[in-house]
Amino acid sequence: MTIRTRLDHWLDATTSPLVASAHCDLPCGVYDPAQARIEALSVKGCMEKYNASSDTDFKVRATLIKEERCELAKHHLWVLWTDYFKPEHLAAYPNLHDLFWKATKSAGEAKKTNDVAVADRLLSEIDGIAEIFWATKK
Repeated sequence: MTIRTRLDHWLDATTSPLVASAHCDLPCGVYDPAQARIEALSVKGCMEKYNASSDTDFKVRATLIKEERCELAKHHLWVLWTDYFKPEHLAAYPNLHDLFWKATKSAGEAKKTNDVAVADRLLSEIDGIAEIFWATKK
């Protein structure tokens, strides 16, 4: 009997249909809008440093870091939207979809500008999402 045959036999003997049920990837304790907020604060910080500098090389680095942080903010927002929030949350908070749409759009806009007002708007939108998030955790 070859190793492959033994392995196939073992898998056939131990494999049975498993049914798992969960509304998210892991227990909900792993999700937190603070992750998106931290990235948005970094975006704002990069914008402020960019605006305060006259060093061209520094401005290039600040822009690259800001763009990375914008993508991370969007990533954390989408993880919350797609993995944590459920249809019943949307039913209870009908503005939830709009908040996520605006926040991810603001994160995208922040990539194209160094206007701190855009970062402040992103932070405000994330705070609105966080308020709903924490209300659902009760």
